Amino acid sequence: MNALSAAEARRIALAAQGFTNAPRLRRRRPFDPALESLHVLQIDSVNVFARSHYLPVFSRHGHYEADALDRHLWRSGEYTEYWAHEAAFVPVRDRALFGWRMDEFRDRYRSDGRAEALAPTIDRVRSALAEGRPQFVRELEDGPRSGRGPWWDWSDTKRAVEKLFAWGEVVSHGREGFQRRYALAEQVLPAQALEPVEREQAQRALVERAARSLGVATLADLADYHRLKAADARSAVRALEDDGVLLPVRVTGWTRADGAPEPAWLHRDARVPARLAPDALLTPFDPVVWFRPRAERMFDFHYRIEIYTPKEKRRYGYYCLPLMVGGRLAGRIDLKADRPRRAGERGALLVQAAWQEQRAPARTAEAAVPLLAKAARWQGLDEVRVSGAGDLPLPARFDAA
Repeated sequence: MNALSAAEARRIALAAQGFTNAPRLRRRRPFDPALESLHVLQIDSVNVFARSHYLPVFSRHGHYEADALDRHLWRSGEYTEYWAHEAAFVPVRDRALFGWRMDEFRDRYRSDGRAEALAPTIDRVRSALAEGRPQFVRELEDGPRSGRGPWWDWSDTKRAVEKLFAWGEVVSHGREGFQRRYALAEQVLPAQALEPVEREQAQRALVERAARSLGVATLADLADYHRLKAADARSAVRALEDDGVLLPVRVTGWTRADGAPEPAWLHRDARVPARLAPDALLTPFDPVVWFRPRAERMFDFHYRIEIYTPKEKRRYGYYCLPLMVGGRLAGRIDLKADRPRRAGERGALLVQAAWQEQRAPARTAEAAVPLLAKAARWQGLDEVRVSGAGDLPLPARFDAA
């Protein structure tokens, strides 16, 4: 069994995730490097700074136009949405790998006591979408949004269309703001994306893709990436290890609660970069941090998003972005975009709080300033204003230029 140091494991993981020491966008197909490294691009509704799916590309490759990424994701025909981690963009070519999950959602619905009551609405939504025009929920509503239920105050129509989405019958055909426009899957997707894939084969493929994106990982890491059950992931790992795709390794410091070494696997294509020490701002939904046990194990970084925490109980801030300095998670910065409301006003990136970790590199504050200026420019803002809350010393105000 091969052995890796903790530092080597971090470099492998960051390289697998698409970080380099000289990030830049390609002129042709500029988003491929990040999207191929990630495999799934998580979507989230929070827009206090920038919507979450825009940030991983920025973190890895710097400035780009958000509209260009939207066009690539929505109009190239190469990506679609599904419950791949949480709600996420996935390659159309891999959508069929989630067919077993669609079946599970359908089986769960059939055992739900509310299924019979919702069935007529599901049939009505199917018929409406079969007319061939993609529609928003508001267009599919039957009357003035009557029949709201207790499930997040969704109407019956919203519940029905989301069931169909989960089962794979309906897909998202673009968005307006954060609202999906829905269409029947066979109207939008190529036939290959609709062909069933045997469950075990699909899960092996998903674990292989997770391993490729993670570089080096534990069983829990591999299972979480596409939200597989541990038993299913274990079977897939066993098969991939037998095929030589996954190589068992031991990583210094990766231990179980009882002190025994934590089993881990290296993807056969993963490499240990000689030097890899990127600086970046990360979204809370970046794969580097989205599985909190991995972030703690690999970076000694205890991270919880506080969006749903009452204000008086928050420790770091509403929307804290992890700060990576020299390939280490060195701090967290609570950001908000203050966009101009009238012509002539200056927009500002508000640093509502900035914190550094106990063992943060000495240059953490120095590294944060250009990262924040770059983030402000990317969002079309003119300056950065710092409240002073937190223990990361930053200038009170500086231009984004």
